[in-house]
Amino acid sequence: MNVFRSFADILSDRVVHERGYFFTNKLLWALFIPLLIEQALEFFVGLADSMMVASLGEVAISGVSLVDFLVQLLIFSFSALATGGAVIAGQYLGNGEPDKACDASNQLVWFTTILAIIMTVLVLFAKSFLINTLFGQIDQDVFDTANVYLSYMAISIPFIAIFNCGAAMFRTLGKSILPMQIMFVCDIMNIIGNAILLFGFGFGVEGVAIPTVLARALAALIILYYSFQERYEIHIKKTLKHRFDKSLLKKVLDVGIPYGIENGLFQLGRVLILSLVSTFGTMAIAANSVGYAVGIFSVLPGFAINLGFTAVISRCVGSNDYEQAKFYNKKILLNVFLAHLIVNLIIFALLPYILQVYALSPATAAMTSEMIIWHGIFAILIWPIAFTLPTMFRGAGDAKWPMAVSLSVMFICRIGLSYVIADFMGVGVFGTWIAMFIDWYVRGGFYIYRYFSGKWMEYRAVGNNA
Repeated sequence: MNVFRSFADILSDRVVHERGYFFTNKLLWALFIPLLIEQALEFFVGLADSMMVASLGEVAISGVSLVDFLVQLLIFSFSALATGGAVIAGQYLGNGEPDKACDASNQLVWFTTILAIIMTVLVLFAKSFLINTLFGQIDQDVFDTANVYLSYMAISIPFIAIFNCGAAMFRTLGKSILPMQIMFVCDIMNIIGNAILLFGFGFGVEGVAIPTVLARALAALIILYYSFQERYEIHIKKTLKHRFDKSLLKKVLDVGIPYGIENGLFQLGRVLILSLVSTFGTMAIAANSVGYAVGIFSVLPGFAINLGFTAVISRCVGSNDYEQAKFYNKKILLNVFLAHLIVNLIIFALLPYILQVYALSPATAAMTSEMIIWHGIFAILIWPIAFTLPTMFRGAGDAKWPMAVSLSVMFICRIGLSYVIADFMGVGVFGTWIAMFIDWYVRGGFYIYRYFSGKWMEYRAVGNNA
């Protein structure tokens, strides 16, 4: 009974009101629900895009999917840099220094925009080299498609960077609904634009690329418009003159760069696993692909909540209130557990109908079902510890240690054990999933140790500890 009463206290607002904490349940839902909608929308838009590209044939699918992998790396990198700025801005807000929070945001926007423009120029000049280096020897027609598509995607890099910075600012303010609304409008325009150019005017791969660039440009311009408004506690200065503050920028990059490296190499690790899966045959590839497609939904609530979690923790740490940070860590971890329980029970119930949509053979469907069920079980039991808990550390400014753990465990467990279990021990494709689950448990163990050691409380970037 005491355990249930403790859980009830964490989930309710009683402690929040008694102790004067920052975030009521209403404020937390206002932060997290738009993020959940935004993430779900992003997945469905990606699915719609892939279906439209499929109408152009296998060459277009191959060329676009290869470039999309590179673009995803860039998006994750800029998202990580934006997280660094959001953490420092959030800590300054918690410390009662909104002017410095604005300064941190200005440093972030200027740095990432300049970096994005440089990357755009480099990508445009080195397109052929990048395609050949990253993807090896591919057919000439696939190369030509990828080359054209990458030309357009390179132009969108600064827009990706600007939107991520602006979105991180508003999430820090607890106003995640604004980026969600912007993305909703722009994603719908993207889909409509694709349909018009592909099916109305008969465009090739350009019909997919042009609406994407325009949608990203529009999203960046809209969020910039709101970011300039001084009525928001965090805003950007309306000036073309800027002077970099090396000390402040270093604080932003100390969080952003490790997280960016972690994200980038994690995506690379996925590619290495896929190369192993491809050796097990068509049935294994199909089962693995569908398993991942459904598996995204099983952890979707956690991914969405993690985006806003740094804003909550950085505000608490900025005010030097670690008891409040620990309280919200328990509260949000419990919410992720419950959300994953609900989502995965729904997936389990609908699984026979989901598999019918993919029209898999009985053997492939059985293999896929096994993957999805076990993934759902571990998504409930250990995923929140393995992926939400380190988000707390980053919000506190402790980004290098989670990066070191994540990369070490990924290469040893996720990749190394995949080859041992799946290939050497002859388990097959499901062996790569077993290795993934082991990865989750091992990193979860390290993060629990880090939490109780208290080391994460030594990285506050503002105030007396700065």
